Amino acid sequence: MKLSKAALLAATALGCASGAQAETLNIQTSFNAGDFSTQYITETWLPKIDERTEGRIQIVLTPNGSVVPAKETLDAVAAGVLDGDFTSVNYFAGLEPAYAIMGDLISGYDTPEQMLGFCKDGGGEAMMQKAADAVTGGEVTVVACGPYSREALVARTPIRTFEDLAGKKIRSPEGLAAAVFSAAGASPVSIPFSEVFGALEKGIVDAADASAYVNNDATGLQDVAPFPLYPGIHSMPSMQLTVNTAKWEALSEEDQTALREWWYEAMYAMAAEVSKLDAEIAERDDATDDIEVIDWAQEDRDQLRVVAREQWEDYAQKSELAQEALAAHIAYMTEIGLFK
Repeated sequence: MKLSKAALLAATALGCASGAQAETLNIQTSFNAGDFSTQYITETWLPKIDERTEGRIQIVLTPNGSVVPAKETLDAVAAGVLDGDFTSVNYFAGLEPAYAIMGDLISGYDTPEQMLGFCKDGGGEAMMQKAADAVTGGEVTVVACGPYSREALVARTPIRTFEDLAGKKIRSPEGLAAAVFSAAGASPVSIPFSEVFGALEKGIVDAADASAYVNNDATGLQDVAPFPLYPGIHSMPSMQLTVNTAKWEALSEEDQTALREWWYEAMYAMAAEVSKLDAEIAERDDATDDIEVIDWAQEDRDQLRVVAREQWEDYAQKSELAQEALAAHIAYMTEIGLFK
């Protein structure tokens, strides 16, 4: 049986449409399988990219370490082992110092929305792309970047002001965070995250850089550290969304735009949701006699930012790209009023 010319054209068009619908991006995240973040993105936002592209793009999100260790995702995306990554870029600081500046400008921004604005509209994406190019030679395309939460600081003794940091032993990752705490008069202690609870309980440390308030609550840290600082004064780790460059260039401009806009909407929404949950739990805790939630005054936050800036500048000397990244941050922070 022969097909008419019209039928052949229709069949060809249908075949092309079906081919377009088949693009599935396998993306590894640095979120753990049971994290709130993983569940929120998977349940609430993955269906939306499918809807917005009419099935042309689907994302399979796999948890931290499912294919390669988090610090190796850039190479895996470049090689096509992964189609993309959704990763905290702090993992890449050992590959290029600019990633430390881009990944977590300790004590820099006051809210995740400010740093998301830097990435989306203030040159942050371009800087993240330069860092990726330096490591992968252009085989990875940065689609978007930014954080979704500011981490709280759990403490077993009150730290109510900038001056109260002096002499306190604070669990902190090595690198920029430790340098900032040290410059503020505290004594950074490097211990694994898995040992934070015991270290606080035994008084080995006075406070700890751990996670968002909602996550700290889930692990019971406030039980042994009843003076949490919220909103936090230090860490706001930035994520990135990347796609293998060949995969990215194969997408239509319409779908590229849809993917970028989808990610930022998801991150702004997740930031709002985490902030809401954090605030609800902090308010609940502060109403008890067992926990005092400490919110630093703006002048104390500003004082820590000034001290932190000296450490950013010292760290940025590690590479020309790190210096460029810091200059971009400071220009945007000045624009939005964080620096005069």
